[in-house]
Amino acid sequence: MDGRVVDDGRYAANFVAYHADRGQGSTRIAQDLRDLGLADEVIQAALASGPDWPALAREVRIRKFGLPEPDSAEEKARQARFLQYRGFSSDHIRLAIGPDFDPGEST
Repeated sequence: MDGRVVDDGRYAANFVAYHADRGQGSTRIAQDLRDLGLADEVIQAALASGPDWPALAREVRIRKFGLPEPDSAEEKARQARFLQYRGFSSDHIRLAIGPDFDPGEST
């Protein structure tokens, strides 16, 4: 080995921490790491050592839309689309939007 070898696990953990700090969700981060050629085991380990993903989704929602939970179906859908774009899973979005949100509802 020549000293320039990057430890995939450490790289993935740093990648997760950096992108989570920027408000990106686990789904998006996992796909980005797959695109970089990292093994699924390394990705899953890095995500598991990352932040509390539902709490991060809620924090990102609050940062963008404010503390009150959305009250209309249209607003819930709008906020859900935003969080989906940021890379959060439907479970994380459901927890961030509110307990009665169903991502399958049509608006």
